[in-house]
Amino acid sequence: MDYDIVIVGGGLAGLALATALRRSRFHIAVIEGRAPQRPAGWDARIYAISPANARFLDSIGIWQHLDLSRMAPVHKMDVRGDQGGQLGFSAYDSGVGELAWIAESSLLQAELWETAKRQGNVDLLCPATPTLLDIGDHEAVLELSDRRTLKTKLVVAADGADSWTRQAAGIAVDFLPYEHNGVVANFRTARSHREVAYQWFRADGVLAYLPLPGNLISIVWSTPRAHAEELVALPPAELCARVAAAGEHVLGDLELVTPAAGFPLRLMRAPQTVAQRLALIGDAAHTIHPLSGHGINLGFQDARSLAETLAACPAHVDCGDHQWLRRHERARCEEVVALQTVTDGLQRLFGPAPTPIPGLRNFGMNFVDRLPVIKDMLVRYAMG
Repeated sequence: MDYDIVIVGGGLAGLALATALRRSRFHIAVIEGRAPQRPAGWDARIYAISPANARFLDSIGIWQHLDLSRMAPVHKMDVRGDQGGQLGFSAYDSGVGELAWIAESSLLQAELWETAKRQGNVDLLCPATPTLLDIGDHEAVLELSDRRTLKTKLVVAADGADSWTRQAAGIAVDFLPYEHNGVVANFRTARSHREVAYQWFRADGVLAYLPLPGNLISIVWSTPRAHAEELVALPPAELCARVAAAGEHVLGDLELVTPAAGFPLRLMRAPQTVAQRLALIGDAAHTIHPLSGHGINLGFQDARSLAETLAACPAHVDCGDHQWLRRHERARCEEVVALQTVTDGLQRLFGPAPTPIPGLRNFGMNFVDRLPVIKDMLVRYAMG
């Protein structure tokens, strides 16, 4: 089976790339082990989609088909430190419609999957698992577990932080474990969130409340591993009490809607995101601390950038040529490095520190909060 592009991984970034190339000349295969499924209730895996990525998803025909009753806009953000620091952002004050949209991962993936399924130039190979990758001068060959063989000009690794494709291609990456886990769960709140997202930089980690439709929120609590495991093991009533107290009871009492789950947090940097006949996107290319909420936004922008680079490739140029793919790598380097540096720095700044660091970091938050021009610049950068 011959293809121009084979995307390994049918997650958000991989499917977004395939869909973004819907009008291209390329014949594309997407390899995925399992088709996406929507949960019976609410998905505990939630993403904050930036306005720039909402526009990208709209441009590839996804956004207008999403169920808006399952999504919530963020109109304000309230950030609090551990010693009285406070920083607020407002879409109204910045002259924009919203700061972000909160949406379930499975909602986005299911729509991307259905759109790709209808696409004439895409074959969804599912269930399928790659077992062998051979990258040559003129083509790359992928062998699947069912003995099918795929030949292609370009392989795109979109198969997550532990990417099989990246490892098979011999690209080593640097992992920096934070020794923290992220705890996620959804709750019903006694008070309306009024489309405000909250974030607390606490002594025991970073806690975020993300608004969902109605009186629902999703939380992400990045906290030391032992504490995270303790939270996940708590009975529902005690977990609700802990999360409400950690959130200063801003939304009153909480009722658990989806069970808590935890996952390890780590920073991952790749020395290169392209090579001959290979490109890495999404978590296969980089991971960051979730405190910024930008993980999937980086993945979507990877997909947008690579799709634009490939679409601009002249017919006489090999789309898997390393020098051509370097255009994409250069275009993405600045944003990825900047966000990795900032989020890693914030995580360390608000970790355990000797006096007077806690006072200084909270003073800094209050100082920035009094500078509307700086706040507006931060909002517009985060929005893309």
